[in-house]
Amino acid sequence: MLMPGKSEISLYFHVPFCTKKCDYCHFYVIPDKNPFKIQYMEGLELEWNKILPLLFGHKICSIYFGGGTPSLLGADYIEKILSWTRQIPWVSESIEITLEANPENISKESMAAFANVGINRVSIGIQSLDDGQLLTLSRQHDAKKAKEAVITVHEAGISNISIDLMYDLPSQMLEQWKATLIEAVKLPITHLSLYNLVFEPHTVYYKKRALLKSLLPSESESASMYKLAVEICRDAGLMQYEISAFQKNNHFSKHNTGYWQGRSFWGFGPSAFSYWEGKRFRNAANLNFYYKNLKNGLSPIDYEEELKGVDKLRELLAINLRLLEGVNLYEFQQWHGELDQETFSSLHLLERQGLVYSNQKHIHLTEQGILFYDSVATEII
Repeated sequence: MLMPGKSEISLYFHVPFCTKKCDYCHFYVIPDKNPFKIQYMEGLELEWNKILPLLFGHKICSIYFGGGTPSLLGADYIEKILSWTRQIPWVSESIEITLEANPENISKESMAAFANVGINRVSIGIQSLDDGQLLTLSRQHDAKKAKEAVITVHEAGISNISIDLMYDLPSQMLEQWKATLIEAVKLPITHLSLYNLVFEPHTVYYKKRALLKSLLPSESESASMYKLAVEICRDAGLMQYEISAFQKNNHFSKHNTGYWQGRSFWGFGPSAFSYWEGKRFRNAANLNFYYKNLKNGLSPIDYEEELKGVDKLRELLAINLRLLEGVNLYEFQQWHGELDQETFSSLHLLERQGLVYSNQKHIHLTEQGILFYDSVATEII
């Protein structure tokens, strides 16, 4: 993958509406009610007009509607938002525009409407194709509905389809996971993302973590689940290009690749994160606060940080290494700045430990390094 052009940016829109919040979910979501949508759209337009001058001189290479369940916003509102983005040049008319959706909210009519207004990639939160696991996760669909949803999106004219699957779930067995994977790769998908369960604060799962942790697969079982996923995806033509991401026929996630490569992006909507001019910041995770501040000409941002110098470079290097193609250290330094000797010492240590491999200034994770990426990142940062 080529380094992103410095003028290229991505846009993220957080759409917080959900019919029900899942027990493990830590994202900011609110009920799917029309008054909230009206307030959200008014606030979003205010934020867009406030930020627009900062976007001039850039080109948009990806747009992502995340949530929440962005499909609940409807095609008309999505079309309105996309009309705003055309005030900034797009890299091409075929830029990646992704919409997240849940199986229970997908219909052929709604997906055709989304395709008609410009959505060309859909990411579906399947999580599992085991009905028992779906109940454990408090999902609102069953395995049959999940598979039907993928086929429906494809039949509606959107061929670039990504699905999410979760492992390390309470009471999950390797055979259950294998069955989910085998069924998943039969579907007309171009991309698959893996997530292992994390007990995030302010979730139902976090409150029950003492009980649930005793039901989780062991570390060795978890590693076996991960390796099995890599093997089954590879055999199905879904090639791994990042620790948790697999693609078919060059359908990399352009948007997520930007995160891993340090591309600037602006996040709109309550709780949305941005990364701009070396700063990372977040809008308040509260629709009323977000809306009222914008209405009063104030910023909706409630958190920001800026890493500088070598700290910034180390974090970016660690994130870049998530991509299996690795990092060309010469190009990295030409692009971002010189690494210090301590960072090179850390890389040499990781190589001696068998976690990374270098070849003429090009460095990437080994198979062991992929399994222990957190240790790699900690050493570098």
